[in-house]
Amino acid sequence: MPTVIVADNLTKTYILNKKAPGVAGALKALFRPDKVRIEAVKQVSFTIAEGELVGFIGPNGAGKTTTLKMLTGILFATGGRADVLGFDPSERRREMQRQIALVMGNKMQLWWDLPAWESFLVLKEIYEVSDAEFKIRIDELVSILDLSEKLHTQVRRLSLGERMKCELIAALLHGPRVLFLDEPTLGLDVVSQKRIREFLKRHNREHRTTILLTSHYMQDVAELCERVIVIDHGSLIFDGSLTSLTERFGPVRRLHLIFRSPVHADMSAFGRVLSSSDTEVVLEVPREQTSAAAAKILEQFPVKDIAIEDIAIEDVVRELFTREPDTLPAG
Repeated sequence: MPTVIVADNLTKTYILNKKAPGVAGALKALFRPDKVRIEAVKQVSFTIAEGELVGFIGPNGAGKTTTLKMLTGILFATGGRADVLGFDPSERRREMQRQIALVMGNKMQLWWDLPAWESFLVLKEIYEVSDAEFKIRIDELVSILDLSEKLHTQVRRLSLGERMKCELIAALLHGPRVLFLDEPTLGLDVVSQKRIREFLKRHNREHRTTILLTSHYMQDVAELCERVIVIDHGSLIFDGSLTSLTERFGPVRRLHLIFRSPVHADMSAFGRVLSSSDTEVVLEVPREQTSAAAAKILEQFPVKDIAIEDIAIEDVVRELFTREPDTLPAG
């Protein structure tokens, strides 16, 4: 599959004035300000092929949104190179803009006091979508997202979930080949989140739209993305499958044991005891010791059932983001 998104040592640095407190600090900042250099994104490199749905994750302030803004031409990079569909985003060429879309969960492109339908008509003219294409796309999107009864309601009267669905329709009306999503389920209830995820999965599968998704909800990433890119403190620290992420940054696994008869032994010799009763115990064991620990337990105790589980991806990511940068595994 052809490559449609390239970030090559992409860098964004801000130079800010530092102001000391008080009147003296204000005067100094006015005439001889101290400069502070902030590296929001540091030499980030990755490529994304046509049709991929990739999760782009990291803690607050990691550089996710800044990277997306550079890839869409909203911000100019201070170093490195970006390429989207063969175009330099910083040139903001119309040929590229007609083939991409950006949806940000905390910003709206629809007019607040107008019905969503009126905004769709305006976007149709802006992107020069033909009447026939507009009808096909609007009918399909409205049907899938179940919005037929809400099209002529003022946007400000819609629920948050309904507004986000309308935002997705607005972004997809011109049939973009690349869709950038920044927190598309932000603030939504679990039902609305699920419906948005199902829609994105279906759209990606049926239209082969390349999607780069950022989200703080790991359920979004786990259900939608086979590949994840992790950024922290402006630097890319992982690019691979969710399974590989768990194996690399999740150093433990869990053994869930059910016994045929009561067991009163101290199970802490085999791992950290998370929960325990006479007939059931859950242990946390270093990943490389899992097989050996399970074998010893099966030899010594009347095990009725055993399950070996990776820890939840949410726990892996939480642990990853609370580590100091210099403690992360190399690679």
